[in-house]
Amino acid sequence: MKEVIAVIRMNKVNATKKALVEVGYPGFTTFKVMGRGKLVTDPALVEDRKVKLLAMSDPEDPEVVELVTGFLDGTRLFPRRLFTVLVHDADVPAVVASLIKVNKTEYNVGDGKIFVLPLYEAVRVRTGERGDEAL
Repeated sequence: MKEVIAVIRMNKVNATKKALVEVGYPGFTTFKVMGRGKLVTDPALVEDRKVKLLAMSDPEDPEVVELVTGFLDGTRLFPRRLFTVLVHDADVPAVVASLIKVNKTEYNVGDGKIFVLPLYEAVRVRTGERGDEAL
């Protein structure tokens, strides 16, 4: 058994729920979380991204400039949704592929992360079933 944890954009929640149902895992837990990815430290790359981000919006709007600056200098946290799904070992590749397919955007920055962890034991409270039967 494995635990698949996916941190995704908030606007991808419904598509992710549908994808998990379609791949055979309709049971999952979600949390609202705040976070950010790795900080870019190359000043030329930061400036290039700033220009591109401002070009996609209104560069005269001070809120947009503050948002872009906060994103690039590492001070801003972003709302995300964390999904946790208990998965049979054989199904992990299909679940991960499904999560990637539904959450990958054309931007690629900030699409999220997926973690796969070993799960040593699971117990269904109602029946006492253990292991794979508890999933």
